[in-house]
Amino acid sequence: MNQFSIRKNTIQLASRPRLQQGLTLIEIMIVVVILGMLALAIIPNITGRADQASVARTKSDIQALSSQLELFKTDNFRYPTGDEGLEALVNEPSNTKNYPKGGYIKRLNKDPWGNDYLYFSPVEGADYEILSLGADGIEGGEDYAADISSLE
Repeated sequence: MNQFSIRKNTIQLASRPRLQQGLTLIEIMIVVVILGMLALAIIPNITGRADQASVARTKSDIQALSSQLELFKTDNFRYPTGDEGLEALVNEPSNTKNYPKGGYIKRLNKDPWGNDYLYFSPVEGADYEILSLGADGIEGGEDYAADISSLE
């Protein structure tokens, strides 16, 4: 290579326009709009699944508590009274005969919406009822806000 060819290549490189770096405002706006459209399409599917999962977990919790109440009855020949409540599965009530060391469960969990499970005993037509007030935390409701009961 001679000096002339090196100088010629250097001049060609220097005379080329520089490539732009970064994104223009229009490109950024297009990306934001696309992300917004994706979020609108996906979020309703995700939130619906979370509500369904909460209801399923509540039903499972109620079933597990019912099983422990059956064990309580087997050991003590009765269900906990309404005053003793579900706490009787954690701490021994005063008038039990065969209460296991450590109780029937370690602690009472709250429902998926952060509310306590309610216990009523006796109730009309059943020995007891375990109840979650649903997503809204108040009696009644529809869909995911509906009460979930052990009697269902």
